[in-house]
Amino acid sequence: MTRKLLYVDIAEKIRSDILDGTYPLHSLLPTEREFEEIFDVSKITIRKAIEILSDQGYVQKKSGVGTTVISNRLFNKLSKVVSFSSLLEEEHKLDKKLLDLRIVELDKVINPDLYMYFGKKALKLERMYYLDDAPYIYFEHYFNVVPIDLDEAINEIEEKSIYKWLADHNFNVASFRDEFEIRKFESVTKEILNCSEEMGLSRIRKSKDASGKTIEVSIGNYNTQMKPYIIEYEI
Repeated sequence: MTRKLLYVDIAEKIRSDILDGTYPLHSLLPTEREFEEIFDVSKITIRKAIEILSDQGYVQKKSGVGTTVISNRLFNKLSKVVSFSSLLEEEHKLDKKLLDLRIVELDKVINPDLYMYFGKKALKLERMYYLDDAPYIYFEHYFNVVPIDLDEAINEIEEKSIYKWLADHNFNVASFRDEFEIRKFESVTKEILNCSEEMGLSRIRKSKDASGKTIEVSIGNYNTQMKPYIIEYEI
């Protein structure tokens, strides 16, 4: 029997309150401190719960304003998708580690898509997800180059999240598109993932701002020898 994570349970309780009108549309949710007292949990647990609701389109969090209810539609209620990482954490130990952050040169011939979005240079972030201490997902994220201290940026991303860090630098993600494909892993990817298979699952995500400009491209390579990719819809 799988265990339900505490922050998932809290997110469901808050979502229920949104749907039944306890927290009306356009109203502000209680503060993190107030929710800590309501549920008798830590701040990080509340933040994870709010992140789930934000990802599902129920709330929007703005610095200096608070967390606002932006949807109580039946569509949200009937179309909930449990995140893959949440599913993994129900049965496994899942750890995330930032491997590197650096500016890379892009070649118009070798990297035509990335070159089209970012030009001659891009900021590249590498991350690894470990499943029960074994390499499972290797992520490569590409962004526009911004004037930052790389070491400081790594600390900021570890404390917040990639998308919160992007927003802090005025890159606000309004939408994203995920594409999945089976393709041949490069030797370096196989080595990083400790994977023997020649072919593997990759997820390519392109994030756009409100104007439709691509502001992030990420490539996730999955070692599905360990565990297949799962999408779970809750009706």
